[in-house]
Amino acid sequence: MASVRYVALGDSFTEGIGDDLPDGRERGWADLVAQGWADDTGAPIEYANLAVRSKLIAPIIAEQLEAALALRPTHLSFNGGGNDMLRPRTSISQIVDAFSHVLRRCDEEGVTLILLSGANPSGQLPLSRVIQRRGDLLSAAVAQRICERPDVVTAFNWPDRELSTPPYWSQDRLHMNARGHHRVAARVLDALGLAVPAGWWSLPELPAAGLRGAAYYRTHVGPWVRRRLTGTSSGDGREPKHPTWVRIDPRQGRTE
Repeated sequence: MASVRYVALGDSFTEGIGDDLPDGRERGWADLVAQGWADDTGAPIEYANLAVRSKLIAPIIAEQLEAALALRPTHLSFNGGGNDMLRPRTSISQIVDAFSHVLRRCDEEGVTLILLSGANPSGQLPLSRVIQRRGDLLSAAVAQRICERPDVVTAFNWPDRELSTPPYWSQDRLHMNARGHHRVAARVLDALGLAVPAGWWSLPELPAAGLRGAAYYRTHVGPWVRRRLTGTSSGDGREPKHPTWVRIDPRQGRTE
């Protein structure tokens, strides 16, 4: 079997924000997929993750795509556009064109593309109807763009109603918690034809946590608005967590 070299591109969704480990590191669905992949095949894989939080889709393409392809991966996962949808003026067609560009470059380099849509947080966010509408349009447009490409591995999370419910989300309501990241990882592994570890589709519910009312807006919405007004980002100056290959070995026992 040829060795697997898997690289992940994207924003906070792919970086793993919300899936916090006891030592302060963030894990996330892509890390889980890499480990699950090694566990199922019984062989080590090479894994890189170039995702950086808060990135719009254009910087993801400009800063991550060619760097990822230069690593000569066998598989590349791509997601983007979630941060674009939170901006007042969003061009769905430009976001979809970015997905097409990634597919074209993967074709040129002989790389298998794993295409994801993000999970749907709209039901618990301000401007929920706007975000829901934009997400529906984007999800449908991407699906239409690749409808004649069965070779593209697809893991569409936006239509997953179970994943959109509060038990899968962190305190800020914008990023998935560990439970959400495991469900996305399960979908990706399933799309790849790999075994999904027991329970990943729906881990036991985490203890209820989170602020409500004015406290929520003060803690989570206010800082986001200030960053938009000042033109700053939580991803400014941040390096990817795995910019080069790391070796993921299969675990004994394959338990989480």
